[in-house]
Amino acid sequence: MPNKTAFAGAAEDEVGQRRAAILAIVREQGFATVEALARRFGLSAQTVRRDIVHLDAEGLLQRFHGGAGWREGHVRLGYAEKRAVAADAKDRIGRAAAALVPDGAAVFLDVGTTVEAVARALRGRRHLRVFTSSLPAATILADADGIELFVLGGSIRGADGSLVGDQTTAAIARFRFDHAVIGFSGCEPDGTLMDYDLAKVAVKQAAIARSRRAIAAGTADKFRHSALVAVAGFDALADLVTDAPLPPPLTELAASNGVALVVAP
Repeated sequence: MPNKTAFAGAAEDEVGQRRAAILAIVREQGFATVEALARRFGLSAQTVRRDIVHLDAEGLLQRFHGGAGWREGHVRLGYAEKRAVAADAKDRIGRAAAALVPDGAAVFLDVGTTVEAVARALRGRRHLRVFTSSLPAATILADADGIELFVLGGSIRGADGSLVGDQTTAAIARFRFDHAVIGFSGCEPDGTLMDYDLAKVAVKQAAIARSRRAIAAGTADKFRHSALVAVAGFDALADLVTDAPLPPPLTELAASNGVALVVAP
């Protein structure tokens, strides 16, 4: 008779090897969809979801709607931890991005710790009208002389104090911004900026559509990872501010799309 214990052990080994392979894929790409993993292993989406749930529970990756992303240091970073990561680089990016915004401009500030650094760098500027979907950015600028501050309505989503929803995008549609400073979580090889949250991406896209000049701001590590939801391509940007030179293909792609690449000193 077949040895049931042996079969069970072989099955467990196969599952373990598959989960290790999923981890390797997510580590390399930064993000992988359930559909892509199911095709890769010839399995049902339900089986892949079970693997992702297990790996997420073990703290080895981060489960998102439709896929899984890599946890920095194998630990899911909370908002307070994100603020501490690469703080110096974010401050440099913030100053460089703020320098692109002239006095007297109307500027939209997106959510995220890098854009919060832009908000800090804008303090002390004159005659700015700042619109934001970020409660932390609004707090940074609340008592700043020379800045007229508008906090867009909407529902609060997440510990980063982001405002999202139909009310937020409807408010954005009423304005025309001179500049919009946009954050992101990853980038595809074709230059598509990516993020994880559909609701937040909808706000980013609405702001880009209503701005004369879109500025993307993010640390260089973001260009080594992807994410779930497409925000915009390089062709939608005027400026891209980061803290280190990009890989040559992305540098060439930025140049071909007329994007001014600013590496923060």
